[in-house]
Amino acid sequence: MGNPSAQFGLGTIVLASTSPRRRSLLSDAGIAHVALSPGVDDGELRPSAGVSPEAWVMALAHLKARAGADHPEAAEAGVVVGADTVCVFEGSIVGQPADEAEARAMISAMSGARHEVLTGVAMLDIGTGARSVFFDRAVVDVGEIGEAVIETYVASGEWRGKAGGYNLLDRVNAGWPITWAGDATSIMGLPMDRVVPMLTRGAPRSSDLGDPV
Repeated sequence: MGNPSAQFGLGTIVLASTSPRRRSLLSDAGIAHVALSPGVDDGELRPSAGVSPEAWVMALAHLKARAGADHPEAAEAGVVVGADTVCVFEGSIVGQPADEAEARAMISAMSGARHEVLTGVAMLDIGTGARSVFFDRAVVDVGEIGEAVIETYVASGEWRGKAGGYNLLDRVNAGWPITWAGDATSIMGLPMDRVVPMLTRGAPRSSDLGDPV
């Protein structure tokens, strides 16, 4: 793919996240960037009644991008990218499990069932103030996962920091019975099918605001 960020020409691309998976997705796409912690603990935040999962995940992405843009080290940035991912199971938002008991409950509930994964993305142009905020949706079907497998996984701690308690690529490689419809990278935390074209065509435009699928 070459180096799409070289076409951007608008300064450094800042990822307002320390997620190794999101960093890897950008690097694999050839997009040079720096990562900064937005200092936002979304695990402590909950949506108000009546707020849709789509609106919530976009709001969190924008909150992170805005916090990243205000970081002293982002002063020379061209574009700041923030993202947030949640699962939606039986109409309820499922974020990151807080402890082993919650991780066990999440994985057990989603075993043999279908859920959605929503990833919100916000891009802020530091120079112009333009922004693009959108979300991407994927549908995930999980086959039956045995109790022993779940217990081994919970004990491993690999569920920490992951929406729904799992990472798609890791679990597929581990042999879990998972299929999906949509962009796999969106399930992993950053919908590259949409992000790469936006970064390669130039700065976010005000007209990009609110571009949900």
